[in-house]
Amino acid sequence: MARPRTATFDKRKIVAENRRARYDYAIEETFEAGIALTGTEVKSLRFGEGSIAESYAEVKGGEVWLVNANIPEFSHGNRFNHEPKRPRKLLLHEREIGKMFGAVARQGMTLVPLSVYFNGRGRAKVELAIARGRKAHDKREHEREKDWKREQGRLMRQHG
Repeated sequence: MARPRTATFDKRKIVAENRRARYDYAIEETFEAGIALTGTEVKSLRFGEGSIAESYAEVKGGEVWLVNANIPEFSHGNRFNHEPKRPRKLLLHEREIGKMFGAVARQGMTLVPLSVYFNGRGRAKVELAIARGRKAHDKREHEREKDWKREQGRLMRQHG
């Protein structure tokens, strides 16, 4: 029996994106993780506020935590408002957490959040990647390769 293909995530409303991550890191594998939020955090995200530019994820005690993600306080949150940069628990299967822990511990990889979005059912999700950091020469080489592929496509369209 054929192995099922990994489904691409059905992103409906992207709230925050870490564009720099694809440049700074070589992405090995991506996961979709739920995120444990309070009510005012969800409302703040629905208004399109939030940033994951300097954030990362870490595995602690068999759980994965999103650290340094900024979700600003909700304007009408009064005394029930949340702390903007608190660590947030990510909801993943045990097998996925084990895979991430092994990659980080043994292979020196990093857990990088790529985007925060709401899926088709209205649930807040985080696209998390196991990535390897790129050195400066790797970044230049990657840019050269990307430019060459773009040029190849252009040539194929013109002469094909």
